[in-house]
Parts: sequence; structure tokens; C-alpha cells
Amino acid sequence: MPSSLRTLPRNASADDVAECLDRDGGVIVANLIDDAVMDEFIADLQPHFDRQTFGSGFSGTRTRRCNALLEHSDRTADLMLAPAFIGAAERILVHDGVWSGANPDGTTTEKLRMRPTIQLSVTQAIELWPGQKAQEIHRDDSMYYARHPGPPLLVQALFAGTRYTAENGGTLVIPGSHRWDDERIPRLEETIAVEMPRGSALIYVGGMYHAGGANITEDERRIAIAISYTLGYMRQEENQYLAVSPARARKLPMRVRELMGYQMCSPFCGWVDMRDPMEWLEANAGSTIDSRV
Repeated sequence: MPSSLRTLPRNASADDVAECLDRDGGVIVANLIDDAVMDEFIADLQPHFDRQTFGSGFSGTRTRRCNALLEHSDRTADLMLAPAFIGAAERILVHDGVWSGANPDGTTTEKLRMRPTIQLSVTQAIELWPGQKAQEIHRDDSMYYARHPGPPLLVQALFAGTRYTAENGGTLVIPGSHRWDDERIPRLEETIAVEMPRGSALIYVGGMYHAGGANITEDERRIAIAISYTLGYMRQEENQYLAVSPARARKLPMRVRELMGYQMCSPFCGWVDMRDPMEWLEANAGSTIDSRV
């Protein structure tokens, strides 16, 4: 088992990131997001953070969370589309598939090669305050009832909205744990704390054990921005169609709308009235009536 995660430069290729994800379960990409972009993003979110109360249990008794980030900030797209992140997610998640059938006369049709899409699963900003205890060690892909070891179903990034240190709650990770079976129980002493500058990103597969760290500082909050991708035929953790209004979605770049789920996953997953959902989104601009019924 590796004792640490590798740190790559911001211009690292998607292939290099994917290689680390496959081998270690996670990787740090330093300074992936410019300070100016992060400044604007955090400023957009601050009013929404300020309306939140602290959570409870797993969500954190000294932690505030802001969801539906695409509804609140255009800069969410900058994080989503960071090449090292989305490129690696595509390389790790997308796989070839085969679909075949038979004609009515009994002759077999030609086999068709297919490749699924990826889609946004969750967007959440996490503000961890002094006094927050370490989170329960967990795997993010448990929501998909994933079996381990097995094909990855989720790739997530935690972007550092503030610096990450061991003292302010830097995420605890167990490198290599994505290859453990489901019987092995993770232990706190097996974790290491991720430390990285603001704007950097911890990218990892859903099967790697991790947890939010304890913030033992007196006055330093730690902000992480969680964005994840899953396959186009899986259910999203955060329902993007309800979290982000159609009116807002129409203002977003086409690629972002596709990643939200407004595209079909080959061959037939996600249609509306037998059409690509993007057609419905664009055809119903300005409508207050759900014409899908």
C-alpha cells in the first residue's frame, strides 16, 4: 500500500492523473484553479453559506454546506471542466459496451459498439469550522452499493477553497484502499492528512477510503468544493434537474448542460418523449408548464 499520494503540476495530463487514480486511488493536482477564479467563486457562495446552519452527525456539527453550485456561481463550470479532472474522469469511468439483437426473420444484427457518457453527480461546498471532529471513514461509492474491488463508478475532486493543512481538517485518505475488499475495515492510524495550497485539488475514485479531518485550529475555517462524475446510466447523488432550475440551466454552456444530464446516454438512457432531453430544455424556454406530462 502506498504511504502517500503523488502531487502533480497543474498542467499534468489526464493520462497521468488517471494512472495515479488507478494505482493509488487518488492524486493531488497543485494549483489547478487560479486565485482570481477561486476568489469569485467563494464570493458568489458566501451569501448562501451565511444562510446555512451547522449540520449534525455525519454532515458535521461544526460544518456548513452549500449545494446546487451551478445555481449559485458561473465559476462552478471552471472547476467542473478543469482538464486534468474531467479528462481523468472520462478515462477512468468510460468503458466500451456491446449491444446486439435479432431481426424478425431470426437473423442476427451486426454488433454495435457503444460508449456511455459521464455526468455530474454532486456539487457541494463544505465549510469546516474550528472544533469540527474527524468524520467517519467512508467510501463515496457506497451509495451505489458498489462491490470492491471492482470497476470504478465515481470520480470526485475536492478543490481547496482555502489552504489544506493537517490542523484545519485536511481530508484524511488511505492510499491504495480502493483495491481492498469489502471485508477489510479501515483504521484511523492508516490515514494520512492531505495538505495542499488553495486552488489545488484532491482527485480520487469513489472506492478510496477517506474522511474529513478534525479542525483543531482556533480561528481557521477550511473550505472544500466537492464535484463528482459518474456514468450517464447511474443515478446522480444530487438531482441536478431539481437542484438547478431549467431557466438557469439554459444560461449555462452547452457542455455543462450535457454533463448535468441533459443528454442521452447511449443507447437509450435518459430520453424525454423519445427525444434527447436537451431538445425538451430548449423547446420549453419561458414555459411555466411541465410539457413532459
